[in-house]
Amino acid sequence: MKHADAVNLLRSAVHGHEGTWADLGAGRGVFTRALAELLGPDSRMHAVDSAPAAVAALEAFGKEDPRVIAKRGDFTEPLNLQPLDGILLANALHFQKDSGAVLARLVQMLRPGGRVVLVEYDRRGASRWVPYPIAIASLRSLAKTAGLDDFTVVESRPSDYEGLIYVAVGVRPSDA
Repeated sequence: MKHADAVNLLRSAVHGHEGTWADLGAGRGVFTRALAELLGPDSRMHAVDSAPAAVAALEAFGKEDPRVIAKRGDFTEPLNLQPLDGILLANALHFQKDSGAVLARLVQMLRPGGRVVLVEYDRRGASRWVPYPIAIASLRSLAKTAGLDDFTVVESRPSDYEGLIYVAVGVRPSDA
């Protein structure tokens, strides 16, 4: 995905929500770079991936933008990044069979009022690239399982591959 496309997808989900964020399953940083562009100068981003080559690319970006802290890790395991103002899961949660349980654990790293931003696919069949698609119709149930207010889809467009790519935002309740 091109940088401008990633920025446009994330803009309404993150604009005005500065602070400390984590991009989990960040890969080589396409969405990390978009997040960095959209968040304010006082924000900080943890970019986490388990692949050494991806972490090396994230570390190189961190040298360009010191707000970005690269970390090798698996977001299905404890990461000790709390408290966070936001979590970005861009094309990452669909690799987890029990996405609700994984997300529920991640939500515990959020401050009350913190947000989870998902970039996922709707109307797409399972494949090796998207083994457990997260349909828009399943977001209400996913939010409930994870302890979030309901997800709101803030952006969508036809995917270059199949179905729709969408961005959804869920917020940890303030009384959590």
